[in-house]
Amino acid sequence: MDSIIFDIDGTIWNSTDVVAVAWNEILEKEGLDIRVTADQLKGLFGRLLPDIAKAIMPELNEAEQLRIIDLCCQAEHELLRKKGAPVYEGLEDTLKELKKRYPLFVVSNCQAGYIELVFEKTGLGKYFTGHLCPGDTGEAKAANIQSIAKKYQLKAPVYVGDTFGDYQACLEAGVPFVFASYGFGQVDTPDYRIAKPADLLKLF
Repeated sequence: MDSIIFDIDGTIWNSTDVVAVAWNEILEKEGLDIRVTADQLKGLFGRLLPDIAKAIMPELNEAEQLRIIDLCCQAEHELLRKKGAPVYEGLEDTLKELKKRYPLFVVSNCQAGYIELVFEKTGLGKYFTGHLCPGDTGEAKAANIQSIAKKYQLKAPVYVGDTFGDYQACLEAGVPFVFASYGFGQVDTPDYRIAKPADLLKLF
């Protein structure tokens, strides 16, 4: 192993409470009789935004789904910029130690600007060498993992994430998957498993 790539939601921080508030404000303004909860978002985060929009607003046509989810994301950014969200316990100390040994990266299925916002609010950006998301490239997670590896000439990266979608992306990208069981999802057959961020120091 020569590098570590991280997911964000459910792996670095938990923004679902704040995001639910922001999205519900937009859904109400748009006159939709739909509301989301933090727990519901935990089951949706990790998917691509068009897929999340379809799951939340199945009755609407695709153009409306995308228009409204874009408004939701704008509101989410504004509220997260004001409030931030809790980082998982021990994560920064873990990143500080790992950074001494490996280059660290972020690849997340989020909108453009979200990773930068997380770095801004948490102060964690200084630990990461690079990052990618579909909002930047138009590509899903597996392709972005491969793009990061190619750009930075990584020979043997591992990916740390918390959902079955992360696991599937790692299979597609051909990289080992470290399952953060403290996050949002369930994965039965990961390559490695951690119960808290600090477990990465024992693993690597």
